[in-house]
Amino acid sequence: MVDLFVNKRKHTSSYEVLKGKKFIVVCGNITVDSVTAFLRNFLRHKSGEINTEIVFLGESPPSLELETIFKCYMAYTTFVSGSALKWEDLRRVAVDSAEACLIIANPLCSDSHAEDTSNIMRVLSIKNYNPNTRVIIQILQSHNKVFLPKIPSWNWATGDNIICFAELKLGFIAQGCLVPGLCTFLTSLFVEQNKKVSLKKPWQKYFLSSLKNKILTQRLSDDFAGMTFPEVSRLCFVKMHLMLIAIEHKSMFSSYRCLILNPSAEVKLRKNTLGFFIAESAKEVRRAFLYCATCHGDVYNPELIGLCSCKSKSYQHFTETTDMLRKSTIKGFHDTERQDSFAGERPSMISNLSTKTRSFLYEDAECFDSSGMFHWCKATPLDNVILKRSDKSKHEFRNHVVVCIFGDAQSTLMGLRNFVMPLRASNYTRQELKDIVFIGNLDYLRREWRFLRNFPQIYILPGSALYSGDLRAVNIEECSMCAVLSPPSKTSSSQTLVDTETIMTTLNLGSLRISCTARTPSESEGMSDYFSGYFGHSRHRRIPIITELKNPSNIHFIEQLGGMEEHLPGTRLHLSTSFCTGTVFSGSFLDSLLATAFYNYHVLEFLQMLVTGGISSQMEQNLRKDKFFGLMDSSTTIMSGRRRCKLGLLSLNRTILSDIQPKKTFGQVFCGSLDNFGILCLGLYRMIDEEEHNPEHKRGICDYSASQ
Repeated sequence: MVDLFVNKRKHTSSYEVLKGKKFIVVCGNITVDSVTAFLRNFLRHKSGEINTEIVFLGESPPSLELETIFKCYMAYTTFVSGSALKWEDLRRVAVDSAEACLIIANPLCSDSHAEDTSNIMRVLSIKNYNPNTRVIIQILQSHNKVFLPKIPSWNWATGDNIICFAELKLGFIAQGCLVPGLCTFLTSLFVEQNKKVSLKKPWQKYFLSSLKNKILTQRLSDDFAGMTFPEVSRLCFVKMHLMLIAIEHKSMFSSYRCLILNPSAEVKLRKNTLGFFIAESAKEVRRAFLYCATCHGDVYNPELIGLCSCKSKSYQHFTETTDMLRKSTIKGFHDTERQDSFAGERPSMISNLSTKTRSFLYEDAECFDSSGMFHWCKATPLDNVILKRSDKSKHEFRNHVVVCIFGDAQSTLMGLRNFVMPLRASNYTRQELKDIVFIGNLDYLRREWRFLRNFPQIYILPGSALYSGDLRAVNIEECSMCAVLSPPSKTSSSQTLVDTETIMTTLNLGSLRISCTARTPSESEGMSDYFSGYFGHSRHRRIPIITELKNPSNIHFIEQLGGMEEHLPGTRLHLSTSFCTGTVFSGSFLDSLLATAFYNYHVLEFLQMLVTGGISSQMEQNLRKDKFFGLMDSSTTIMSGRRRCKLGLLSLNRTILSDIQPKKTFGQVFCGSLDNFGILCLGLYRMIDEEEHNPEHKRGICDYSASQ
């Protein structure tokens, strides 16, 4: 009784703010699982140098298990019983003095709309109590995001941020449909593997090594000002073993800053530019800030690039060093590659974007929405897109995307618009758009249709992916990818059974063997080589699949269907062969983004732009319902939207990259593609094993650091 009384007093007392001590407040879904995941992700960001305390504000007393967790982390955590909806409780946790207030959502709840609205009310309460408090919130449904920027004190510029599970999860899967393996590539940049495993195969070592990489940001040296992005990216790769993939660019005519992935040579860097890197540690990317053209011009060992004693240089001196930087970069690559280096002078840069400008301007402006970011069409009646099994001959789908949906008239909406938008991004031409065919319950899809009716080339087949006849009715054997999406959460679902439908559908799809004598999907440039490898020399091939798992522990069910003789040790999702080959996705890693958003909101902004088809948080405000379905009337806006970089999969032997010589190492491919075509090579999608152990010629993702 005494212990219970002491604990109650302890949890109802106020948090004591210490001068000079930083802290954050965490509220919302405070459970054993959510707290464990949050602490694991939050503390690993600043391992060994934690100076921020975490105050959990829970609406019910902690269980014994949760108490144990708090005791294990007592140096960093405090629990206070109360509600973010009550000003008195906000005062007790001193939210006005906190570095930020983080609101955790429950992605497995049975009513995601109620979960979102309760968390939005928490934001309102916090902002009313103190408008200057920074808030980072997890939201489950994307259409609920629109309420947050309407709060008068909401401020993107000061770090207020939204992590939308549906938007990011479906965006990841959509990117995996556009580019096989891309879903795994992007996910691997946000997961961390600390478990020691015994590896036998080279591909396993490559893949495990790639899991060390992450997206990091760093202010670039002012010595890069005036250079083009390809020049700076090449210099960082060769001299510092860093992969610079994007920058935050400020317009000359306004204060608006935007993130640009692989900008063309037309974009010149300015002083104080923020760079986005794929690297292993912050220590490595800091070299891009410390780089000095005078002191490090002839240095090709990254370890020797450090703080120098040079003073600020004049503009005249800088212009003289720019040419020196370009020449030394080429020299550095020759030195580091030795016998495999390029022969002859560096080829001149070619901008694919500038050569296509004229054709873009002559395309029909009515094909795009008012932002110029997405392909658009007039609202299509649902009856016009419903397919009938008896009319298969009328719909000879080929190179299309099949999406398996599970839901009914009462199910919570998944927000399929978040899946469709990346597939309808305007940086793809109309000819490059793939037909999207949804298979599922018509009552459910009818409710989703109001959000999909303005996107072109979408079709619906009422039925079930558990029935092979429905799969064949949509010409499944000719699809470029089949996505199997998890059903909305159910109240009584156990953790093991939440993925029953998706696992059974994957089993059903895996049992379908397509003869290699049949036509193969005619992909864009380079994809035919991927599919020919995918078929191998087998007489049959599997249908390309990407399966979503809500519970990552269920990966062992999928692994049994893989057909591989050698598996990575263990049954963890991110150590599985299915994950490596890009056939499985789980949104469980999205929990880590809460900590990412706190420490570096730029990374979250970049990820959102990457997976959603080019939308940033600021641009999203222009995509409200009243604006999104308008028509494009400005060719300038079309150009700005359509000219953004797109992700793709190119063969090294059957595309424009075949002209790169030599290409024995990743470094040669990286520099050759960047020099000749302005293409940034982020990684390889290579055969994961010898043919006798890999009869279906499966490929795995390897994202390389510049030192490899």
